[in-house]
Amino acid sequence: MYYRLCIALLLALVFHLSGCVKKMDMVVLVPDTDGKTGIVTVSNQAGSVSIDSPNHATTITDSNKIPAPPIKLEQKTIDTLFSEALSIQPKQPFHFILYFKKDTLLTPDSNKLIPDIIKSIQERNSTDITVVGHTDTLGSKDYNMALSRKRADSVKDLLIDQGVEANNINTTSHGKENPLIKTEDNVSEPGNRRVEVIVR
Repeated sequence: MYYRLCIALLLALVFHLSGCVKKMDMVVLVPDTDGKTGIVTVSNQAGSVSIDSPNHATTITDSNKIPAPPIKLEQKTIDTLFSEALSIQPKQPFHFILYFKKDTLLTPDSNKLIPDIIKSIQERNSTDITVVGHTDTLGSKDYNMALSRKRADSVKDLLIDQGVEANNINTTSHGKENPLIKTEDNVSEPGNRRVEVIVR
């Protein structure tokens, strides 16, 4: 049996591979690298069906028939049916969040993540690393912009000390403008005192 292969990821991103003999259309919703799953709606002129559970699939055999109710596929089945699509899809970036006790002092748990970041850089042989500094809303806009820049630079220096090429690291700073946890202004929130590291 031949399938036109589609794989749906978080945010209903769908991959189409052309050049296959069309006998049946299949859409499978798979989680991203963080294990999160979005929702995808498959429609034709006869109706639509939504998939919101990981590794569930619907099939379309006729444009005049509503897509089939979703069924769960075993991972081995997905790997077999979609081996070509899975082999060419872009690798999802590694994403780390480091938290600070104060100023540029990392929490002990965040310090322990540094080897994991280095390992991910080495495994991917990455030359595209983004370090983004953030603060909570305590203090002025200018103060927090400067502090978030210092935090990003401090993490960049940690990575360089571990052998990462400086030219491979891009730093940005958002100050208090993009909190992870929404608060009023001038609120001390440990969950917002952070640096995000993205390894592509």
